Amino acid sequence: MNAKSVQKGFTLIELMIVIAIIGILAAIAVPQYQQYTMKAKFTEVTSAVAPYKLGVEMCAADNLAGATAITGCGTSNTTGEVPAPIVAGGLGYVSTITVSDAGLITAKAVTTSGLSGQSLVLQPTLSASSASALITWAKSGTCFSQNIC
Repeated sequence: MNAKSVQKGFTLIELMIVIAIIGILAAIAVPQYQQYTMKAKFTEVTSAVAPYKLGVEMCAADNLAGATAITGCGTSNTTGEVPAPIVAGGLGYVSTITVSDAGLITAKAVTTSGLSGQSLVLQPTLSASSASALITWAKSGTCFSQNIC
């Protein structure tokens, strides 16, 4: 009877192939994970602007009937529709949020925890005669160039 030799363990080439595959996966996964965590942290900034958007929209609906431009809807608005600004060291990953008299909302992230002070700017524009949307928002800021907002 001819006995077959039984292989015990992996050959060197098999181990090298496995290590190469792990290296390639790590080279792709680590940058994607860092991008994902930055985007997750910046979500807090984008969520924090919601009350300010609502305040500007309420101010425009209540005070600007027939107007062609937004005025008097900033954080200095005395009617209390727009919340007070968040100043440096705000909350969580939000550094500052300000609203100009024309309703321009500028939100900035902190410069720690993987974020580097990225900004989100929302520019309101009154719709001409659309009953479905009084205000349209144009979005800009440094978060778009980094693809995190």
